[in-house]
Amino acid sequence: MGFSLFILIVTIATSVASPIHLLMPHSGSAGLKHADLNCLSWRLAVETDNLKGWSHIPESCVDYVGHYMLGKQYREDCDLVAAEAYEYAKGLNLTGDGKDVWVFDIDETTLSNIPYYARDDVAFGFIPYNSTKFNQWVAEATAPAIPGSLKLYEQLIELGFKVVFLTGSREYLTEPRSRNLKAVGYTQWEKLILKGDNYQGNAVEYKSGKRKELEEAGYRIRGNMGDQWSDLIGTNTGDRTFKVPDPMYYIG
Repeated sequence: MGFSLFILIVTIATSVASPIHLLMPHSGSAGLKHADLNCLSWRLAVETDNLKGWSHIPESCVDYVGHYMLGKQYREDCDLVAAEAYEYAKGLNLTGDGKDVWVFDIDETTLSNIPYYARDDVAFGFIPYNSTKFNQWVAEATAPAIPGSLKLYEQLIELGFKVVFLTGSREYLTEPRSRNLKAVGYTQWEKLILKGDNYQGNAVEYKSGKRKELEEAGYRIRGNMGDQWSDLIGTNTGDRTFKVPDPMYYIG
C-alpha cells in the first residue's frame, strides 16, 4: 500500500486528550506571510486530488497547515461537509429493510489523530510515518471525535440508516477501535470492518473489495465519507461520496 505520511510539528496548549473542538483556536490563515500564499493553492490541489502521491507538506506550508488543522476553518470545513451530507441523506427514501447503509472511514473522518501528531516524540518537523508508534496510539483508544461527523452519524441513525465503519487499521486493533468509537459517541453500527493483518493490497483495492462484499450481501451504499480519495474512488463507491479535508498526509 502506498502510504506516505510525514508529520508537521504542531504545538498545542491543551492536553493531548482534549477533544478536537477545544484545541487552540487559530484561524485558517493565521501566520501566513506573503511568500506563503501559494499554500492555499497547494491545499486546494490536495483536496481535489490534482496533486497525487505527495510524501510531505512543503516546508513553506508547515505553519499554514498547522494553523489550519488546529483552527476554526478546518472545523467549519468539516461541519459544512457533514451538513451537506445530511441534506442529501434526509432527502432519500429508505426501504426500511435495514440494508440502506452509510460507510464512514475512521481516521481523520470520524476520529481525529491530531493529539497524536502533537506529541513531542512524534511531531518534530517532518518525520517519516512510524506504524509502530501510530498503532500504539490507536491501541490507547483515546482519539477524539470530529464533531461534525459525530453529529452527522447521530442524524443518520435517527433517519434509519445502518452505519458501516471501514478502516485501514489492522484487525488486531479491533477491540481498541471499537472501544474508542463507543467512548466518544459512536455507540452502534452494522459492521466495523478492519484490514486483515496480512493484507498486502493498496488502499483503493482494499476498500473497493470490502464495499463490493457489502453490496453482494444485499446492502445499498447510499453514502460514503472519507478523508482520503482512496476512500472514495475505485469500485462500489456508493450513491454519493463526501470528502472531509485532510492536508496532513496522502494514502494511495
